Amino acid sequence: MNQNNTMKEMYREDRPYEKCERFGAENLTDAELLAVILRTGTKGENSLELARRLLNPDLSGKGILNIHQWTMDRLIRVRGIGKVKAVQILCLSELSKRMAKSAALEGLDFSSPKKIAQYYMEDMRHRNREVMKLLLLNTRSRLIGESDISVGTVDTALVSPRELFLEALGKNAVSIILLHNHPSGDPTPSRTDVLITRRVYEAGEMIGIPLLDHIIIGDNRFISLNEKNLIRGGRQEIQLTQSN
Repeated sequence: MNQNNTMKEMYREDRPYEKCERFGAENLTDAELLAVILRTGTKGENSLELARRLLNPDLSGKGILNIHQWTMDRLIRVRGIGKVKAVQILCLSELSKRMAKSAALEGLDFSSPKKIAQYYMEDMRHRNREVMKLLLLNTRSRLIGESDISVGTVDTALVSPRELFLEALGKNAVSIILLHNHPSGDPTPSRTDVLITRRVYEAGEMIGIPLLDHIIIGDNRFISLNEKNLIRGGRQEIQLTQSN
């Protein structure tokens, strides 16, 4: 039985597209929403069944968040997913991240670790490798630029204060913030995280471009090293892991 006949055998009000037309997108399940995007399924499996298989929480325990874990290579290895559907899914994932980021941008105050974490959370928490960002701020603590300064395991050898501050000087930044993710989901800083932070802080004090904070993103959690008094080697301490 081909896909079209399989979908046609469903009651009209149960078909995702028609259900959206009649009741609104907010009344569709996650799988139904994805099925509308996919439009077609594969031999012996309609688009709704294909969507359910892609969102199967048994694969990772994350359900709809599976979408953020897919790469082009992984997607095209899935039965029923070709390049066109893979591109559709990747674009859907990226669009959802940008929407979350745009919503968080409203009233964003870069003096607030919580608001900074909210702004970058959806972009950073789904990544399977560590990425360290350099945030460049002006006199009003407004963001004037950002860049990825390390991709992969964050290591003191890869984060060069010299290169970091050359970029800050080139953009006329008056202060900076470091931000990176922990793919494990646990934002507890490692000893390497603290060491990097203190090296950059000391260099910033000498140059006159202070490091205001180093924020670590976990899975819907974050830690501000400034709030934990770990930037300047203050008295307050938290348990540090040997690795991320």
